[in-house]
Amino acid sequence: MNLVIIPARYASQRFPGKPLALIDKIPMIERVYRQVAKAKLVDKIVVATEDIRIQELVTAFGGNCVMTCASHQSGTDRLAEAVQHFNQAKIVVNVQGDEPLIDPNIIDLAIQPILENSKIEMSTLAFPIDLKNDDINNPNLVKVVLDENQFALYFSRSPIPYRRNLDIDYTYLGHIGLYAFTKECLLKFSKLVPNQLELVESLEQLRALANNIQIKVIIANARSYAVDIPNDIKVIEDLLAKTTVL
Repeated sequence: MNLVIIPARYASQRFPGKPLALIDKIPMIERVYRQVAKAKLVDKIVVATEDIRIQELVTAFGGNCVMTCASHQSGTDRLAEAVQHFNQAKIVVNVQGDEPLIDPNIIDLAIQPILENSKIEMSTLAFPIDLKNDDINNPNLVKVVLDENQFALYFSRSPIPYRRNLDIDYTYLGHIGLYAFTKECLLKFSKLVPNQLELVESLEQLRALANNIQIKVIIANARSYAVDIPNDIKVIEDLLAKTTVL
């Protein structure tokens, strides 16, 4: 079974109650759930939360929800607890609960390499950065560099690599914060201790690389937009007004 778990924490420091925030009159967590439901390779979807208000909302719109511990420090820890309820899960996908415009096609893209190659334990996505805007210098947009087989070498909030030789063409890649794991890899990952690089960059995926868990990276044509602070709601609503897909 391919299981998508959407971690949705009420007690966000920068935006308390974020999953319940309305985006064009529809709660954000409901928008995320309904986008995930459009993915072709997803067998089951569940929201993992620590708050009864989120559970009640998800249940009200017909979604699945499990309650998890309030003390989890990361979404991955919340996933690891939630997946214990689903013995049949083989592949587990972490879809962030604050990306209401998530493209269902990229969820399928993340699942596909694990289905095709039993040696791949973990996958994620990236997109080419348009250097005409200032995304390359935005620390909230994580950058990734790859090896020749499209496995991640490093993730950073800084522009990487440093472009000393301007005569060489290089396409910078922005990371899309969606992960697919084998169930075994997820449980193994959740037990690892955060390392210094992860703490310095505040990037959980660096824990995987530091512990020799390879991360396959698929290049997507679409990007995703996260809601980090209340002002981001207006950005999402403006994007929503420009599309006829959602």
